[in-house]
Amino acid sequence: MKLKKSIIISSVLFILLGLQITSRLSAQPVPGKDENIPFLVTFGKEGRTSWGDDDFNEIFFFTIPKDFKQQFYIRVFDPECGGENDEIQGDFNTKTLFSVYGGKGVDPEKNEDSRGLLNGRDYKKGNMLASRVFGGEAKYDNRYYSFGPFNPTEGDFNAKWNAYIFKIVCEGVSGDDGNLYRYFLSRDQNNNLAIEGANAFTYEYTFRMWNDFKSVAHIYPYIDTGIVFVKQSNFDWDVDGKILVISKYKQGIPVPTSFEDDWASSKIPIEPQEIGASLDFQFHKRQGELVKNNNVVVTLENQRGDALKFYSSPIGGVPVYQPRTNITKIAPKKQGN
Repeated sequence: MKLKKSIIISSVLFILLGLQITSRLSAQPVPGKDENIPFLVTFGKEGRTSWGDDDFNEIFFFTIPKDFKQQFYIRVFDPECGGENDEIQGDFNTKTLFSVYGGKGVDPEKNEDSRGLLNGRDYKKGNMLASRVFGGEAKYDNRYYSFGPFNPTEGDFNAKWNAYIFKIVCEGVSGDDGNLYRYFLSRDQNNNLAIEGANAFTYEYTFRMWNDFKSVAHIYPYIDTGIVFVKQSNFDWDVDGKILVISKYKQGIPVPTSFEDDWASSKIPIEPQEIGASLDFQFHKRQGELVKNNNVVVTLENQRGDALKFYSSPIGGVPVYQPRTNITKIAPKKQGN
């Protein structure tokens, strides 16, 4: 009877775990729910890098499973630059170009330039499927604009992932203000309806921190086979607290943080237990005087210099530290006669 009850409980837990994993894999808000990041941010090209954007563009990739046969949309929340969420510098004068790419050349594993990490190289690889310039149009303030519809086969097919890859590029083409925005990969033009099995990732994450002492932001790089150590680099942290790295193996490793308009880097060793899972980079704000409107850039590469992906839905779920305890076996006492 106890065995039967145990099997039933295990089955229920397995089903609940499966549902939890499915829900994670079918969520494509960017930034993701687990990341607790309010907005992505891109400044106009006349802006100052000391405001927290090192190159005035941001590139995200979306993966669409091969077995998904419907049309889909890439929705941009608050694409204009001039509303309540955006960062004004004097008067609003910024225009932002959003462009969606598919076809050959988009896949960043086949085409390194597509990642957008190499200065002077063409990151607009692939076929442009849609684009639009946004200024300060009030009708898009705190509202969505949908690019599409797109067919999955318009993407760049990756056999390893069994998925089609699409890319969206945001660039500040003029002005000096900060455009704050978000994405959602959706099955519907007017509503956020997730695509099961899809995901989103970037190689250089430029984002806004909450103006809140208690909020902790997270980003989740995936650690693949063969990685011995990773090199993290963060830009313009403004000494706004601490950055910790969490995994099943690491309880909270602090990394060097950058000053204003400055990069800070360090190497983090990877243990065998961390392969095939995600790390959790946690951004804890400084207590005391609030640092407002802090924009941060983060990149990561392995020991070979290859850039690592930050996934909006962490592969394998959010890592939780698991303390290791040493169990010492005590020999039983001998019974006397």
